[in-house]
Amino acid sequence: MLHTKHNLKNMNDLEQLISPTFGSRELEKSVPKYKLSKNEMRSRSAYQIVHDELMLDGNARLNLATFVTTWMEPEAEKLMAECFDKNMIDKDEYPQTAELEMRCVNILSHLYHAEDEAKACGCSTTGSSEAVMLGGMALKWKWKERMKAKGKPTDKPNLVLGIDVQVCWDKFCRYWEIEPRFIPMEKGRTGITPEEVIKRCDENTIGVSATLGTTFTGEYVNIKAINDALEKFNAKTGFEIPIHVDGASGGFIAPFLQPDLKWDFRLKWVKSINVSGHKYGLVYPGVGWIIWRDWQELPDDLVFHVNYLGGDMPTFALNFSRPGNQIVAQYYNFLRLGFDGYQRVQQASQDVAIYLSEKIDKLGPFECLTRGDDIPVFIFKVKDERNSNFSVYDISEMLRHRGWLIPAYTLPENCTDIAVLRIVVKEGFSRDMADLLLVDMGRILEHYESQPGYKPKTTKSKGKVRC
Repeated sequence: MLHTKHNLKNMNDLEQLISPTFGSRELEKSVPKYKLSKNEMRSRSAYQIVHDELMLDGNARLNLATFVTTWMEPEAEKLMAECFDKNMIDKDEYPQTAELEMRCVNILSHLYHAEDEAKACGCSTTGSSEAVMLGGMALKWKWKERMKAKGKPTDKPNLVLGIDVQVCWDKFCRYWEIEPRFIPMEKGRTGITPEEVIKRCDENTIGVSATLGTTFTGEYVNIKAINDALEKFNAKTGFEIPIHVDGASGGFIAPFLQPDLKWDFRLKWVKSINVSGHKYGLVYPGVGWIIWRDWQELPDDLVFHVNYLGGDMPTFALNFSRPGNQIVAQYYNFLRLGFDGYQRVQQASQDVAIYLSEKIDKLGPFECLTRGDDIPVFIFKVKDERNSNFSVYDISEMLRHRGWLIPAYTLPENCTDIAVLRIVVKEGFSRDMADLLLVDMGRILEHYESQPGYKPKTTKSKGKVRC
């Protein structure tokens, strides 16, 4: 229908209809940023303002700092857009979304060698941080059950974990009043070892957190060795100290690239696993998963039954309402890729990581401390820091000028004198992009060669560094 002066309220409406976006009066003046404006504006003007401000963000595809997915297929994006309005917690109104969630739980249970994946126990979460909280709570409640059965107090629980864990573990220990028994790094040892674990265990230990792919170095912890040590320790003491595997990154890598590696429910004392669907699960943020070995490992006290919108709904997540689109996208990936597809995608990422680490080593001034042959993540440092006129912080800053986001940081306690750069390779970062990065790094090295008097930047971290 054509607009005329009769069906427009006034000439201002006509002006708004025909004026170009940047010619409109709405964009000729500043808009309130921290309080509501008095009047509304056209949808295209509001869109343009927000769109233009977001141009100041970094390019997600060049973000080699983040573990989260930055590229998905158009079909997956279309499915996600179609499900933005679905509240996944409302399982009575959206039963098929709930069905897809449970299919994903069963798929992961099978992938992690649960004893009876047909009765899989787990749920989706907003990410691995929530999944860690749920897994940790189950450890504490099961420990309390064991202690009460023995007539012993339950006021001094502790958890054994590496200093390199993600900050969500620090939060879990603080929020749930658990003593964290951190295992520091040492020169020549970045991960936790069976000996260091057992030294910190006692009857008040609710469990051991073992990381499959630490964010600091990209390395796996030897979970089988820890399991075997706990088997002997538990048999000797009568304790039942379990393992929770933080597989936020490695949980979607090891099954496909290192299928013979025993880290999951094939090990007796592994009781729960968290994994991030929005990392190497290849889904946009945010979705994570918590999977228990079986229903016996999820205490009944943590399961709530809610009469919600017409039906009984058992729930044991911390969050409630959230969109179902990430769950749908996760199932799409499982359906689309299958085992072989996931294997090809992850292998491609690892191939690029190993290629890039080898090339960076050959640039001369750098030394790779890991290679990307566990998860596709590696770290490197300046080889001769004392005699160099640049630091890892200089390299990080110079790369940012070209759009690359590569973090520089020091390793945790006992290794804080080692400053590194970390590169995370994931789907969407191609061999060609790796070559472009190498060219830019070469240019940066040439720049510093021409500035022999430059003094390298340093930084002092306050408290614990967490990536």
